[in-house]
Amino acid sequence: MVGKPNAPAGAIRGVIFDMDGVLVESEPFIAGAAVAMFAEKGVAVHAKEFRPFIGMGEDRFLGGVAEARGVSLDMPADKVRTYEIYLDLIRGRLEPLPGVAAFVGRCRDRGLRLAVASSADRMKVEGNLGVLGLPPGTFEAVVVGEDIVRKKPAPDIFQEAARRLGLDPASCLVVEDAVSGVQAAKAAGSLCLGLTTSFAADVLTAAGADWTAEDLASVPPGIIGDGPSSADSD
Repeated sequence: MVGKPNAPAGAIRGVIFDMDGVLVESEPFIAGAAVAMFAEKGVAVHAKEFRPFIGMGEDRFLGGVAEARGVSLDMPADKVRTYEIYLDLIRGRLEPLPGVAAFVGRCRDRGLRLAVASSADRMKVEGNLGVLGLPPGTFEAVVVGEDIVRKKPAPDIFQEAARRLGLDPASCLVVEDAVSGVQAAKAAGSLCLGLTTSFAADVLTAAGADWTAEDLASVPPGIIGDGPSSADSD
């Protein structure tokens, strides 16, 4: 666990969760679905080609690789097809990442307001939420890619999530795993916990993360104000 000693954890009133790499690890599945979609178009691509576009929404996730390969996509039809393949791939295979239910419970015990903010489209986000096993109403707000114009690293999605929670972004903790997401959180004026699901701790810290942890099971109590601050023990 890495933390900055000057991060005012006590000011947190809400927590905004990114989806992929934070609540669920769907990147291998969506990359697999994208590879299959390109294959249907007669183009062989590799899953690693999508890595630079993680966290930027599926338009850029697919479009970035298409541009690099000189392929013209039929959007939104190709994106919808990718989601269809994705929903088949995750059936019975996608599980919440470690610590999700427990950390959400800790947040609830603290009276914090909760939101999901994902650059993915609603079709994917709703499919993912369906496998989390959390009670309906766990999140007071869910913001998806269709709800905003500018995607991460622009701050819009986290600003909108804070607005729907009735909070100032500065009083929200954003939990992210992607560099573009961390940059978006900091541009919104929020504190940010970076999970090392997709990128190393030093990379997330360089992007502006106030803390890093392996997953939600590894987050010390102090960050959301329910125990001694990690800064106090450093």
